[in-house]
Amino acid sequence: MRVFFEPVTTPCGHTFCKGCLERCLDHAPQCPLCKESLKEYLASRKYSITELLEELIMKYLSDELFERKRIHAEETAEHSNLTKNVPMFVCTMAYPTVPCPLHVFEPRYRLMIRRSMETGTKQFGMCISDSQNGFADYGCMLQIRNVHFLPDGRSVVDTIGGKRFRVLRRGMKDGYCTADIEYLEDVKVADEELKKLRELHNFVYNQACSWFQNLRNKFRTQILQHFGPMPDREENIQAMPNGPAWCWWLLAVLPVDPRYQLSVLSMMSLKDRLIKIQHILTYFSRDQSK
Repeated sequence: MRVFFEPVTTPCGHTFCKGCLERCLDHAPQCPLCKESLKEYLASRKYSITELLEELIMKYLSDELFERKRIHAEETAEHSNLTKNVPMFVCTMAYPTVPCPLHVFEPRYRLMIRRSMETGTKQFGMCISDSQNGFADYGCMLQIRNVHFLPDGRSVVDTIGGKRFRVLRRGMKDGYCTADIEYLEDVKVADEELKKLRELHNFVYNQACSWFQNLRNKFRTQILQHFGPMPDREENIQAMPNGPAWCWWLLAVLPVDPRYQLSVLSMMSLKDRLIKIQHILTYFSRDQSK
């Protein structure tokens, strides 16, 4: 109902705003007006701007176009905020530094991924579902590394985990969930406490290596193909705000209930996290020895 913004014309001869047409094609590969199939048009994704129409709008509707651009800039700024109304993908557990490949097919998430790319943030939050609140109180930001669009509009999105966060307020935007969030960082320790933490860290790291090496070749190969090799032990265990990367890799590969994993994700104490991981490893190592 507004003046055309980035007008594109379909093979059947109908013109739409580029963004509006993309949202329609998220739901069905048909022209919104005449219902002619646009499967080939969608597969090519060559939404070229109709230059003549754009020039006419600039010449005869310059004031309306200026206002339209202003509104678009405001919408883009809103979608770019990474603490307020952050887009949330409600699906699976994600962890800092750990790859998280996604198959995106729902219209709401197609829109969400596209906005993340267009704004340049290339980020969104990942949470597991929650029966009471819709999604969990804690999650992990995902950074988009690559998007492979399939001919029918679906996409395979290669992401990697970034910052952890706590949900402060929930919302909704164009069908997908949003949240106001605050980021989490591990609390640092010093002196004697740090010395004991290093000892615990080294012990649990060796325990993790032993558990992984004792896995059956089939399981070990599957883990390596999906998650890559276990990260090396880090010299400075407090250098990163989320602690050592190997902890998150291990948590991702261990067959543990997501609610238990979520409790570890929310911890801001490396010591507590290591103790939790130690308990899990002790349990699974006991089964290995049988």
